[in-house]
Amino acid sequence: MRRRAFVLCVPLLGLAWATGCTEPRDHAQAVYLLVDTSGTYAEEIGKAQLIVNYLLGSLQPGDSLAVARVRSRSFSEKDIIAKATFDNRPSQANAQKRVMKDRVEAFTSSARGSVNTDITGGLIQGAQFLNETGAGKKTILIFSDMQEELDRATVRDFPIDLKDIRVVAVNVVKLKTDNIDPRRYMGRLEVWQKRVQAAGAREWRVINDIEHLDALLKS
Repeated sequence: MRRRAFVLCVPLLGLAWATGCTEPRDHAQAVYLLVDTSGTYAEEIGKAQLIVNYLLGSLQPGDSLAVARVRSRSFSEKDIIAKATFDNRPSQANAQKRVMKDRVEAFTSSARGSVNTDITGGLIQGAQFLNETGAGKKTILIFSDMQEELDRATVRDFPIDLKDIRVVAVNVVKLKTDNIDPRRYMGRLEVWQKRVQAAGAREWRVINDIEHLDALLKS
């Protein structure tokens, strides 16, 4: 067994000789972007393209990115608009990014608002995607007002697993009711923070200025 372990480590010595036998994916980053398409928030969807463009310009070969929509029920691979693990060859990675950019543009230009908002289902689906990538740094970005609304048949009131995943709410616009009573807005974010932390997430953060994403992805 010792000899076999040594043989498996040899091809990686050039990458991680100082730290032992580690997988290259440990140093990769994976991002799952959830885009809310429900109610009046659908009016914000054009801004999601800005986030995607930024991510495509920032993520490196070997990193992974997926963009998915949040609608009435979001625990489905059918809701993933585009996904890719970028090739180590720059030319191939650039081709993958162009395809992803085109798919997201087509989505944002034709998306229709959904009746309900299944953020929890999207989080579960996102966690599965991120864990399958094997990346060392895993992030879920939620482009939403964070107002979850479910129909009576949809069950989401159970613990979820977000272990080692950073969850970031982006562009959390204020609803009309929030303007009347700001405690609604703060309370909504507090509820999500507690739920995400209880799920074992590495970090919870709210970013309303897209420019702050740069520092986030580098941390």
